[in-house]
Amino acid sequence: MSRYRPAKPKASAYITPEGAREMRQELEQLWKVERPKVTQAVSDAAALGDRSENADYQYGKRRLRQIDSRVRFLSKRLEELTVVEARQHDENKIYFGAWVRLENDEGEEVEYRIVGPDESNVESHAISMDSPMGKALLGRELGDEVKVRRPRGVGLFEIVAVRYS
Repeated sequence: MSRYRPAKPKASAYITPEGAREMRQELEQLWKVERPKVTQAVSDAAALGDRSENADYQYGKRRLRQIDSRVRFLSKRLEELTVVEARQHDENKIYFGAWVRLENDEGEEVEYRIVGPDESNVESHAISMDSPMGKALLGRELGDEVKVRRPRGVGLFEIVAVRYS
């Protein structure tokens, strides 16, 4: 049995200004606040002596590797991303960054914002443009019906409202 795994599909390289700002803030927080604290804690733990049995030292080194890994990822990803500024759009058509209110076939309404894959977040109703729902919504217009394949089966939604603020 081989360990071959096909390459992941390349994620879209678009982000909203808010998402880019949050990524830069996380990068700055890690680099200027958290990393110096952990470095100092590792240094203090190393000064205590035997490092092989020093849990504070081992945990600190592990945390430092995690921080450095995240900093590298954020730095590279921010260079690759294209910030899509909000423009005056047709309020009847769905573009990147739109807030879309949908009604399902049971009459329940839900609202999503279409964003880049780096800023998608279920709690804030921000869905990736690469997700099945995001792909189905982009380019559609107010009043259109959209079929979306979900884990629970195919869902039918009607676009009730589109806004960009």
